[in-house]
Amino acid sequence: MKAVGLIVEYNPFHNGHAFHLQASKEAANADVVIAVMSGNFLQRGEPALVSKWYRTQMALQNGVDLVFELPYHFAVQKAETFASGAVSILDAAGCESLCFGSESGDISAFLQTISFLQEKQGFFNENIKRHMATGISYPKAISLAYQGLSGAEKFLNLAKPNNILGFQYIKAILEQNSKLEPLTIARKHADYHDEHFASETIASATSIRKAIFSEEMESANIGQYVPEPTNRLLQQYKREYGGFHCWERYWDLLQYQLVTTNLEELKEIYEMEEGLENRLMAAALSSTNFQEYMQRIKTKRYTWTRLQRLSVHVLTNTKKTEMKSMPQKAAYLRLLGMTETGKEYLNKRKKQFNLPIVAKLSAFKEEEIIQDIKAARIYAMAFPKKIRTQMLLQEFKQPPIFVQK
Repeated sequence: MKAVGLIVEYNPFHNGHAFHLQASKEAANADVVIAVMSGNFLQRGEPALVSKWYRTQMALQNGVDLVFELPYHFAVQKAETFASGAVSILDAAGCESLCFGSESGDISAFLQTISFLQEKQGFFNENIKRHMATGISYPKAISLAYQGLSGAEKFLNLAKPNNILGFQYIKAILEQNSKLEPLTIARKHADYHDEHFASETIASATSIRKAIFSEEMESANIGQYVPEPTNRLLQQYKREYGGFHCWERYWDLLQYQLVTTNLEELKEIYEMEEGLENRLMAAALSSTNFQEYMQRIKTKRYTWTRLQRLSVHVLTNTKKTEMKSMPQKAAYLRLLGMTETGKEYLNKRKKQFNLPIVAKLSAFKEEEIIQDIKAARIYAMAFPKKIRTQMLLQEFKQPPIFVQK
């Protein structure tokens, strides 16, 4: 059975994802689709709209066959680390290829760009340092450094978010000597950060989430932008849990962490740099909500995404020493769900996997997966006690979801 791998968040699963999934399966001539999916907190430093279990159901009911969780120490990270962890999981799970969406849609452009930057590595690094010295953010410095290289205009546009991720995926494949064949599908209609609906059927996850929160879901007109299983599961989640996850639900917890932790301890939080602990503490003392807090801490040097990720690490009390001790590649495969096809694939191929499969946390040593446990506990704290307890127990007792087709 031939498997194609996807790196996803599905926050939530929408029509653009459905297009990418089907196009990936066809491009790879695959029998099985394996997704590695971020858990409760995401790469841009925000809580997932609904739990990883509901997003797993969305994935399985919309065509994915196996879902593995991307551990916290890869998921809430810069693009390079995020890509490295995800690629290592897909490689360990026996995928023959990795297919990602991009603004380019041309895999040769990615390969040529990587070759070009390898030739210009010295100049590229010097340009990054020069731009960083002006006080701009690291992602912006990379983009400007690349644009400043003679001949860069002939290659990939690294100012586009999905091109950047795709570039890091291929870089990780090469660095890990993975056998994964990289493939890419051009994104349709909606840009990654679009906040408004751009077509009749395709919308970004950002615009869908904005509609959900602004219209309280009942009147949000998202049915034309998401498959039926997604719409049904979103409605079900709202009935079961009383709402969706967003930063404002965690504001009180974050504020408490910041105002009760001394500055020396805050310095030890992962990604806390250059006196940011003073800025975060001051903002926590003077802000009434998360949006206001973010506006107070935003600077030219630090992007909104970077500061959101830092805030997640404060929320979960993730220390620099913890992250430093984590492996550069995944150490296990946390199975969240499967279809009949996915189960058949596991039965045939799992003996060839070079990593252990974790099906239930209760059967795994807690210290080896402690960050994911902490993230799940914090994620549950946004809801009333009865629901919170239910979510906390689910993390340990929930077996992989099985969807029959």
